[in-house]
Amino acid sequence: MSSSSRVKLHISDKHVVLDNGILQVTISKPDGFVTRIHYNGIQNLLEILNAEDNRGYWDLVWSKTGSTGTTGIFDKFKGTQFKVMVETEDQVEISFVRTWDSSLEGSFASLNLDKRFIMLRNSSGFYSYAIFEHLKEWPPFNLPQVRMVFKLRKDKFNYMVVSDNRKRFMPLPEDRLPDRGQPLILPEAVLLVDPIEPEFTGEVDDKYQYSCENEDLKVHGWICSDPAVGFWQITPTSEFRSGGPLKQNLTSHVGPITLAMFLSAHYAGEDLVLKLGTDEPWKKVFGPVFMYLNSVSDKTQTDILWEDAKNQWSSEVENWPYSFPASENFPKLDQRGKVSGRLTVNDSYVSTENIAAIDAYVGLAPPGEAGSWQRECKGYQFWTRADETGYFSISNIRAGTYNLYASVPGFIGDYINENLITITAGCDIDLGDLIFQPPRDGPTVWEIGIPDRTAAEFYIPDPDPKYINKLYVNHPDRYRQYGLWDRYAELYPDEDLVYTIDVSDYTKDWFFAQVNRKKDENTYEATTWQIKFQLNYPDQNATYKMRLALATANVAELQVRINDTLADPPLFTTGQIGFDNTIGRHGIHGLYRLYSVDVPGTMFVDGENTIFLKLATNTGPLQALQGIMYDYIRLEGPSYSSGSNTNY
Repeated sequence: MSSSSRVKLHISDKHVVLDNGILQVTISKPDGFVTRIHYNGIQNLLEILNAEDNRGYWDLVWSKTGSTGTTGIFDKFKGTQFKVMVETEDQVEISFVRTWDSSLEGSFASLNLDKRFIMLRNSSGFYSYAIFEHLKEWPPFNLPQVRMVFKLRKDKFNYMVVSDNRKRFMPLPEDRLPDRGQPLILPEAVLLVDPIEPEFTGEVDDKYQYSCENEDLKVHGWICSDPAVGFWQITPTSEFRSGGPLKQNLTSHVGPITLAMFLSAHYAGEDLVLKLGTDEPWKKVFGPVFMYLNSVSDKTQTDILWEDAKNQWSSEVENWPYSFPASENFPKLDQRGKVSGRLTVNDSYVSTENIAAIDAYVGLAPPGEAGSWQRECKGYQFWTRADETGYFSISNIRAGTYNLYASVPGFIGDYINENLITITAGCDIDLGDLIFQPPRDGPTVWEIGIPDRTAAEFYIPDPDPKYINKLYVNHPDRYRQYGLWDRYAELYPDEDLVYTIDVSDYTKDWFFAQVNRKKDENTYEATTWQIKFQLNYPDQNATYKMRLALATANVAELQVRINDTLADPPLFTTGQIGFDNTIGRHGIHGLYRLYSVDVPGTMFVDGENTIFLKLATNTGPLQALQGIMYDYIRLEGPSYSSGSNTNY
C-alpha cells in the first residue's frame, strides 16, 4: 500500500500523532509511549485492553554497582520533555527525553535517555531508536537489559512468524494462567491443560522456544487474518546488539508480543550485564529498527505477508546506514569505514598448507582478548562471514578503535588480530593475508564432535510426550522441546554414559548435555561420563593434551580423571562455571569455553584407558538444569616434530 500524502504531525496536550496517509501512530506526550497504531481499517493494532503505558514502549533493567545476577529494577522509562526534531512533508522525527540529575540518584539509572520516532513519506511503518548517555562524573550502575516492546491485540493477531520454518498459530495469554495452565520448572514454561482453543491442549508454551541468534534475528512478527495484516519488527543490522553474531535473544511470543532486544543476559548470564565503573563515560545508540505493516486483500494469502516482510528487510539492509535520522550520534554512510582481508588457518597436523577459513565469523569489536567479543556489551560490533577462500569484507563500520576477531567452524579456539584497527570516516583498510593458528600441541589421538561452538551434532532425544511443542516435532531445532534434560535419566537410569572411541557414534551415543540424573521428583545425583580408548605404548616421558571445548555451562563443575574414578584431587577441574541457563531455555549453546588440560604420559597405560568426566555440582533448587554441553573433545599426542603423522 502506498500514498503520496505528506507526513503530518498533530500535537495535542497529551498525545502526538504521526500520519502519512498509510498509517497513524499515536504517542503519549511527554512520556513517549506508543498508544495507538491505526492501519488498514483497524483502529488500533495494539492491545486496547491494556493501559496506555503498556502497549508500545522502551524499557530497561538496572541495578546498583556491586549487585550480582541479571535482575534489577524495571524501568519503563518515561520522557519528561517532548521535542520536534524534523518536520517536513517527507519526514517527521520526534524526541522524548528524560534527563538525569543528582536528585534522581537511587530512583533511576544515571542515564540521559532520548527516545526517537521517525515516520517517512510513502513508508508503511515507522522507525524508532534511543540514545543512552552516562556522564563520567555520574554514579556507576549495572544495566542487564534494554529492549522495545509492542503488545498487539489478542483478538486480532494469532499467527506468529520467527523464520521460514518457525511459524505457527499461537495460544492466548489466558491459557498460561493457573486455571488453564500448569507452571513447569521455570516460570516461563507452562503446560497448557485447558486452553481456550482445544487444539493447544497438552502443549508447552515458553517464550524461550522462539529465541534466535543475532545473525538470524532479522525480521519477525505477527499476522492478523481478518483483515489480513502483518506487524513486523525489522532489524537491518546487529551492530548495536550485545554479544556478537551468536548471542541469542528473544523474538516474539504469546501475548501477542513482539520484542526488539538490544541488550540482554539471556543464554550468557552475568557476563553480559553491562557494568559501568567509576569515572566511566558511556554513550550508545540502540537502533533504529523498523516497525513494518503490510496487508493483502485475500485473507487466504497471508503467507504473502511474510514473504513481503522478508523483502522489506532486504530493502532496509540496502539502505543501511540510514540517511534520515536527525541525531548527530548516528553516523551516516560517509562517516563510516570499511575493512577487508583474507583469513587462513595454519594447522600442520591437518594440512601442510594453510587452509581457507571457509564460513568463518569475522568481526570488529571493541579491543579485548581472543573471544572477548561474546561477552562485550558496551560498544558496537560489525560481523560478516568469510567466503570459500577466506576473504571477508566488513562495511559501514562506525569510527573508533577495534580489534579484529574470528571464529572458524571446524577449528577450536578464537582468532584475534592483536593490532588495533582505527576506523575513520571513509577509510578502506585492506588487512591482507591473516593467519589463525588454532590451539594444537600434537597429532590427534581421537576426537568427539565437531568444533562449531554448539552441541547440535550430538544425540538429542525425543521429548516426553507430555511436554510437546508441536512446532518442533520433526523439526531441525528438535532441541527446543521442553524437558529434554530429564530424558537422560530414562536412557541411563542406573549407569552413566560410556563412549568407546572407534566404536560409538557421537550422533547416537553422546547425549547432547551432561546433566544430573533424576532419581525422583526432588532428588538428582551427579553424573560421571566415561571415554574409553585404546592407546598402545604411551610415551611415559611425554605430555599429552586434552582439549575440552564447551558449548555452554550452567552452575556446573567439570572434573577430569584418568583411569581412576576416585582420584583426589582430579587431574583437572573447571571450578564452578556458567550461568548460561541454556539447558532450561531450550538452546544448543551459550557462551563458548575452551580448556586445555596437560595429561602426563605416566597416567596412561598400554591398552585400554578411561577418561572420567564428572559433573560434580548437584546442589541448589534447580539441580535439573545444572550441567554442560560439549562442543568438541580432542586428545592430542606428544609433539615429536611439527606436522608429525604419528598414528595412534
